[in-house]
Amino acid sequence: MAENLSLPEKFDQYIDTRKQGFIRAMEYKKNGGKIAGVLCTYTPQELLDAAGIGNVGLCGTSNETIPEAEKVLPKNLCPLIKSTYGFAMTDKCPYTYFSDIIIGETTCDGKKKMYELLGDIKDVHVMHLPQGKDRPYVYDNWYNECMYLKDVLEKKFGVEITDEKLREAVRKRNELRKLNVELYQLQKNVPPVMKGTDIMLAMQKGTFALDVDTQINNIKELIKTSKENYFEKGERPVSKKEKRILLTGCPTGGVIEKVGIVIESNGAVIVCKDDCSGERTNTQMIDENAENIMRAISDRYLEINCSVFTPNEPRIDNICELIDEYKVDGVIEMVLQACHTFNVEATKVERAVEEMGVPYLKLETDYSKSDSGQIETRIAAFIEML
Repeated sequence: MAENLSLPEKFDQYIDTRKQGFIRAMEYKKNGGKIAGVLCTYTPQELLDAAGIGNVGLCGTSNETIPEAEKVLPKNLCPLIKSTYGFAMTDKCPYTYFSDIIIGETTCDGKKKMYELLGDIKDVHVMHLPQGKDRPYVYDNWYNECMYLKDVLEKKFGVEITDEKLREAVRKRNELRKLNVELYQLQKNVPPVMKGTDIMLAMQKGTFALDVDTQINNIKELIKTSKENYFEKGERPVSKKEKRILLTGCPTGGVIEKVGIVIESNGAVIVCKDDCSGERTNTQMIDENAENIMRAISDRYLEINCSVFTPNEPRIDNICELIDEYKVDGVIEMVLQACHTFNVEATKVERAVEEMGVPYLKLETDYSKSDSGQIETRIAAFIEML
């Protein structure tokens, strides 16, 4: 199949960075590589690693393709969902375009139904995520979902996912998680070692690496450089006067500039990012010596505390712990429009945070620039109040 690979018709119209992404993905496939597009942190990446499949994050983080997506999808739908579908239908994402399979989960109704349409464009496998973790059978259900994905990958790609390969994949993913946690925890220093947006951009870039080794090396280098600059050279990119912010809520990839950079341009610094790729998820390791390695993998992924679960008290508890650990002055929750689970759960987060005596601000927004002025005004006023 590799000799039949071709670039999209509109390739010449793309900016250079996007062209580079397409060429990189195409070369990867020409060299025999397979690509899986991943749409949520519930996908057990160790299965893909063990199958020798490069996996990248595909969730849309740009307003660019939303107008095209809205020709098919409702306008009052989550921007992440619309952007994801828009990039697929317009051939503007190199990793969606060259993916051999896309793996999604039933994390919300909007995504669940969008996958049906996405399936007309690409081969899509949907994992059925339980709605809660308080039933005695849910861990068995999720284990069976993971086993089913293993079978699908083995049959589609003609590979065998052995326990030995899974244990090696677990070891590497655990190493990456530990490095991510080490990077995040540098922000506990007063003042923090770097701007929070630098970490956010580094983590977003990492989702487009096609192998875990590249991600590990990139994070190691960022930690090494940051430590040298801070502890040996005495550099202080952030002032002690900056207010310390915990940013929580929906995935922040599409609002780093609109929310993250605005926070850090108005007298504050993001010392802790509590979302599905943040510290609370990366602290959850897998026992590579577990007797049943597939069970250890499936159990770990089900422990991720997303607002799609009901109830979801561990997320609230974790936020309160992080407030203490990172000496947080204020909590900002970013909710994407039409993300009902996070929007409703925000009430519980607000109550818990304010019970600790810490100010809280909820921002409901999308990927457009239409409310940028209002967002900046609210952020600036909140930080000044701190």
